[in-house]
Amino acid sequence: MSDLLTPATAAGAAARSAGVTIRALTELAELHDVCRLFDSIWQSDPADPPVTRDLLRAMSKAGSYVAGAFDGTGLVGACVAFFGAPERREMHSHIAGVSRAARGRSVGYAIKLHQRAWALERGVRTISWTFDPLVSRNAYFNMVKLGGTPVQYLPHFYGPMTDGINGADDTDRLLLRWDLSVLGGPVSKPGLSGAAIALDRTPEGEPVLRPADGRTVLVAVPPDVESLRRADPACARRWRVAVREVLGSLIDGGARVTGFDRAGWYVVERADA
Repeated sequence: MSDLLTPATAAGAAARSAGVTIRALTELAELHDVCRLFDSIWQSDPADPPVTRDLLRAMSKAGSYVAGAFDGTGLVGACVAFFGAPERREMHSHIAGVSRAARGRSVGYAIKLHQRAWALERGVRTISWTFDPLVSRNAYFNMVKLGGTPVQYLPHFYGPMTDGINGADDTDRLLLRWDLSVLGGPVSKPGLSGAAIALDRTPEGEPVLRPADGRTVLVAVPPDVESLRRADPACARRWRVAVREVLGSLIDGGARVTGFDRAGWYVVERADA
């Protein structure tokens, strides 16, 4: 998307490319549809849904961001965000999802650009959200396609979550901040030559820690952790512990996550090397 486009124009172009219309939602029936969509994506326990209709109603009435993406079949994506402390001019994007049928069309990208334009119109400068550091496609989307920057590692942030995505895994998250003046991360592949590998993969797909003394270090994640959780939960758990130990310790020690390679590597720059 060209930097010459205004945020609203860029958002409109992304929505047209994805074949959707995106708008703010206020009506109870539409908010109920958002809840049903999220329930279908997360396969939630009915007693513990991701969001509830009354909460969305209150957030919408209070001026928070509750938006949906529609195509000819109905609601296919949604996103919910709320404002942070006024002096920070920030929003926190709590949840976003796209139906399985609409995936592969960049609907999620269109929603985030709509959210960006909506936020900028209201004086917001940054949007934050959390994501699972083990999910490589989300890391690539958040960091490379949108241009967000991870700023904190949060171990078991949400506590146990009884849904079909997280399973029995700990809910470690990376907190990411998106400077809304920027759209998109590095367009070229991050420079991996000469970087030290702090967390590697064995040929069998197991995590293995390695000594890494360089300034630039690489941290691997599994290619598809969601499939791994179903096929080998114990291995997925070992990846959780390893990434927490390596990536979490690096960030806690002042290192910056500066890129993500699509092959499944976080690129991290140490401050003290």
